Amino acid sequence: MSIYSNTKFQEDTDTLTETDLYCSLIVWNDEVNTFDWVIDTLVDICGHSVEQAEQCAVIIDSKGKYAVKQGSYDILKPQCDAITDRSINATIEVMAN
Repeated sequence: MSIYSNTKFQEDTDTLTETDLYCSLIVWNDEVNTFDWVIDTLVDICGHSVEQAEQCAVIIDSKGKYAVKQGSYDILKPQCDAITDRSINATIEVMAN
């Protein structure tokens, strides 16, 4: 008879939900939208200052995309939807831990 026969093991598990995920809001470059439209959108939707939005727009134009904001999925999802409603391509990416 094993000395461990009466030992109970409890497995610890963590369940991640969408609200637990740390994400980036990515805005993608295109050949349609103007710098001014992207800047106005970042100010209106993301709460950026004009200077911050201008810097983001320059990076988006030169790199093809840029993470304009980080946070929880629940916060970023409505902002992503509002940006895409303005015909600007945006996605949410889960950041690695």
